[in-house]
Amino acid sequence: MMIKLKDVQKMTSLSRSSIYAYIDKGIFPTQVKLGARSVAWKNEEIIAWLESRISARDAANSSTY
Repeated sequence: MMIKLKDVQKMTSLSRSSIYAYIDKGIFPTQVKLGARSVAWKNEEIIAWLESRISARDAANSSTY
């Protein structure tokens, strides 16, 4: 399923500028161009990115114990 920017923002709690900055740094899934002025993201890629952030947090927390 494809989701629009507003949905990505809701899912991640990131601002538009943060999303595009992360894309530029190569640390966030890139959007898919749907038309001349329309882009969307694969829902599965956003979920995977969120899960990777949680895993990184958990790994960092487990190494401190």
